[in-house]
Amino acid sequence: MNEEQILGLLSSNILYLLGAILLIIIVLKGVRIVPQSEKHVVERFGRLHSVLGPGINFVIPLLDSVAHKISILERQLPTAKQDAITKDNVLVQVDTSVFYRIIEPEKTVYRIRDVDGAIATTVAGIVRAEIGKMDLDEVQSNRNQMIATIKTLVESAVDDWGIEVTRAEILDVNLDQATRDAMMQQLNAERARRAQVTEAEGHKRAVELSADAELYSSEQIAKARRIQADAEAYATEVVAKAIADHGIEAAQYQVALKQVEALNALGNGTGKQTIVLPANALEAFGDAFKMLKGGAK
Repeated sequence: MNEEQILGLLSSNILYLLGAILLIIIVLKGVRIVPQSEKHVVERFGRLHSVLGPGINFVIPLLDSVAHKISILERQLPTAKQDAITKDNVLVQVDTSVFYRIIEPEKTVYRIRDVDGAIATTVAGIVRAEIGKMDLDEVQSNRNQMIATIKTLVESAVDDWGIEVTRAEILDVNLDQATRDAMMQQLNAERARRAQVTEAEGHKRAVELSADAELYSSEQIAKARRIQADAEAYATEVVAKAIADHGIEAAQYQVALKQVEALNALGNGTGKQTIVLPANALEAFGDAFKMLKGGAK
């Protein structure tokens, strides 16, 4: 084998080797492995061609190129502070935070330059507009409803950017010192008013209970008097009936009974007593005893 043949053989081997290397490079360039957390935007001759999802993908080397590698993980915007004026003209400072992720990279890379800045500006405008529709008390009490409204409006605004808003948060609503002082005075006044109302209600209740007690006492006294009156009326009725049935004897019997009762009361008194009676009184008492004896029969 002469020198020319050796050179020719070496040249052909080099060509084969270069071809193999070129083939390997082409194959390597044509195979794209995309991580699970990313999507790749492929351009052909400077125009959008396709979007590569996670896993093994194939492209045409020298024609196709990966122009953008976009993370599809959820992102959080830095906490933003924006001033807003409520419906009742109170200046508040609202701290907000938004979570989002890119679901259509081809829209994101070709329709918006600064995604974070655009979303932050959109959120600020929506927050100011929504707070301007509410009084301060509503802002404090309806925070969850306001968060849901802001999330819906932001989703609608960024839909053309291929972005999904996963969560929106209102972290804090701050007031200036003058407004805080005014609210504290109002709170103290409200507490004082409630204390006065409670004290007045207690006094009113005490008066009502006292009146109820007096009314109950009066009712019981009246009831006792009515019972006593009924008893006296009944006794009178009995006496009257006896007189009607037995005539004068029944009346004399009642008079004699009273006389005997009076004499017994005098006799049962404490100490020494001297009773002076007229002469005819003994006869009256004798007649009374006779009538009582006769009545007992």
